[in-house]
Amino acid sequence: MAAIELRGVTKQYGEVTAVDELDLTVESGEIYGFLGPNGAGKSTTINVLLDLITPTAGDASVLGYDIHEEPTAIRERIGVVPEGYDIYNRLSGRKHIQFAIDSKGAADDPDELLSRVGLDDAGDRPAGGYSKGMTQRLALGIALVGSPELLILDEPTTGLDPNGAQEMREIIRAENERGATVFFSSHILEQVEAVCDRVGIMREGELVAQDTIGGLRDQLGTQTTLVFQLSDVPAGLEATVSDIGGVESVAIDGTQITVKATDDAKGDVLSTIQEHASVEDFSTEEQSLEELFVEYTSEAPQTA
Repeated sequence: MAAIELRGVTKQYGEVTAVDELDLTVESGEIYGFLGPNGAGKSTTINVLLDLITPTAGDASVLGYDIHEEPTAIRERIGVVPEGYDIYNRLSGRKHIQFAIDSKGAADDPDELLSRVGLDDAGDRPAGGYSKGMTQRLALGIALVGSPELLILDEPTTGLDPNGAQEMREIIRAENERGATVFFSSHILEQVEAVCDRVGIMREGELVAQDTIGGLRDQLGTQTTLVFQLSDVPAGLEATVSDIGGVESVAIDGTQITVKATDDAKGDVLSTIQEHASVEDFSTEEQSLEELFVEYTSEAPQTA
């Protein structure tokens, strides 16, 4: 059973189409990153899943339940960190957590949850005095109440310092290992690349790509950077390597040669350099998720 399934979901605001015939499936047990520039339709999609807005057309289900017909069953089984979470300024962090526990009829220990999200020393303080990062941690603690089957996280690392972002990734992995499906949007692509099984990329209300990060690279026919440390650089090597089919650029810095080439050309580049020079060290650098994101969200993304 899919944890999330949207079929032909469209949302229009007057003449503006925020989401356009979106088909999206998130499998149970995976960590799915939902990406796209501002205005791409990510938040609208999440609001449809949470039954906060009604789609103009299409159907959606969460954990096998129809979002319109069985919203209570869904809310009992999911945890949500919304973007821009609102807190009750006078209530302590512990009381926020306890309220969520009581609302769900769960048996969680509020102190344990506060500790998990790094707020054990601030649990008795009024949440109105929390920093943005602390508020984000509190929202995550509330989302974890009841060991939800599905976590929906909208920009979960907003306001967190690098250590906090690392802790967030560790919590996401731990929840996934427990059996939870995780669906989250983020503009911090390093966070997504570090934890996701698959990603979906939105552009102008449409899902323009959905795959593993390796699969996205394959679809675009993306390039790899090869870095060679040589004992010396023989004359003519730059021109020889540049003539190999699939090589985009060659740069030499002292005895280091850096080659950007398609995946198909990597073997030819390696064998050619080994034939003409003594290689002391060799490494490859694959195209980052950020670079893939730029290609998929440009007006005319290149395809293989």
